[in-house]
Amino acid sequence: MDDQAAEIEAVRAFRDQLSLPGLIDVHTHFMPDRVLRKVWAYFDSVGPQTGVEWPIAYRHEEDQRVALLRAFGVRAYTSMLYPHKPGMADWLNGWAAGFAARTPDCLRTATLFPEEGVETYVREAVESGARIFKSHLQVGGYDPNDELLDPAWGLLADAGVPVVMHCGSGPQPGKFTGPEPVGRLLARHPRLRLVVAHMGMPEYTDFLDLADRYGGVLLDTTMAFTDFIEAFAPFPAGADAKARLADLGDRILLGSDFPNIPYPYLHQLEVIERLGLGDDWTRAVCYGNGARLFGLEDTGTGTGTGTGTGTGTGTD
Repeated sequence: MDDQAAEIEAVRAFRDQLSLPGLIDVHTHFMPDRVLRKVWAYFDSVGPQTGVEWPIAYRHEEDQRVALLRAFGVRAYTSMLYPHKPGMADWLNGWAAGFAARTPDCLRTATLFPEEGVETYVREAVESGARIFKSHLQVGGYDPNDELLDPAWGLLADAGVPVVMHCGSGPQPGKFTGPEPVGRLLARHPRLRLVVAHMGMPEYTDFLDLADRYGGVLLDTTMAFTDFIEAFAPFPAGADAKARLADLGDRILLGSDFPNIPYPYLHQLEVIERLGLGDDWTRAVCYGNGARLFGLEDTGTGTGTGTGTGTGTGTD
């Protein structure tokens, strides 16, 4: 049995042990090929710059990556993409709509950028079936409180469409990363269904505080708790931090960063279980919370189309 087949079997065993119908991963990356190649080139350059190598574990063609997620039993996932300059977001949204149309287990994903016309293309994306948005404050280099974005945040809050936001300062800080800009955003849009990517690393505690304060804030596990991240941005040790994870168990979602991870997909699942918060908690994180957020309990699968409203986990 080769390594890939062995990993598929190990992921299946993980699901079987927990009696999971599948996995729902809210943080996977599918992008236009030339954009993804640039992302991979960036990660290739990280090692020489930082001294921490970041080999891409799943540097496969698009159809191979889709097939592998299906083999893992991932029943719904996303095509997280993000612009770094004006004029990119609407184009990326068009590509993502096409990808979701030909890949029915992908939740149709969209993105945004502070620019003229952002409200228009966000509205068009929502009305035509976007289920989830991505905002990357570090790569985009923008303040989420930019007045150009305000109507778009209001629209997304009203529609109940979740936004996965890379807002923590890890693995590299940006001018507008950290809890303070997000806190100001939520003060103005308290109903925004905001998914804090990477558990907010390394400002884990601050983002847990925001989740305590705002019922619409969720967190994804992307790369958190893994041996790779624990080496330089460890989650707080001790019973208190774990108790907070337990208390927020209905608002924590499985995320992986597939395919851009420097370790096997299985490892993200293993470290969630390794937290020792119980089978019910692990089942909720790996499937139940995502199924409820996107209204998938009955169908058991994602869809490239839909209303984008979901059922949520509490929105204030």
